[in-house]
Amino acid sequence: LVAIAASYTALALAERVASASPRAARWWIAGGAFAMGTGIWSMHFIGMLAFRLPIPLGYDFTLTLASWLLPVLVSAVALQVMSRPAWNVRTLLVSALLVGIGINAMHYLGMAAMRMEPGIVWDWPLVAASIAIAIGAAAASLWIAHRLRHPDTPHVWLIRGAAATIMGAAIVGMHYTGMAA
Repeated sequence: LVAIAASYTALALAERVASASPRAARWWIAGGAFAMGTGIWSMHFIGMLAFRLPIPLGYDFTLTLASWLLPVLVSAVALQVMSRPAWNVRTLLVSALLVGIGINAMHYLGMAAMRMEPGIVWDWPLVAASIAIAIGAAAASLWIAHRLRHPDTPHVWLIRGAAATIMGAAIVGMHYTGMAA
């Protein structure tokens, strides 16, 4: 639910950023990056807190804080890209790569913040799958946001809700693939 709410917020903010003056757009991007990034991070951290092991487990504060800053920064990039009036495929792919890698870096930095013995052993094919899911989800999210940024779209709230559900499922899919890795 947190991932869906964060996705819906991102889609709604894309509309605001696109229709705002340049000065107001900067404020929408800053506020939107904070809300969207915090929502994405919160979903991941809730998932991390749900992870139960039969050993003592803690978190490094600095790495946990850094894992929150990453999605805020990549959300700012995403909102900046979504505010452009015209796109091309190259812009979409480069942006999706940056956002997808940023979201993955957030996840794995959060995993690195975990303090436990024994340490984590990785299943590299699943790590690669989580990276692919994050980049694919970012591409879909940016494309959907670009298509829905016009307020005169009929039933935009319904379409945005369906798109947010798909995006939220992709975020959760990336997270749990990363946890399985």
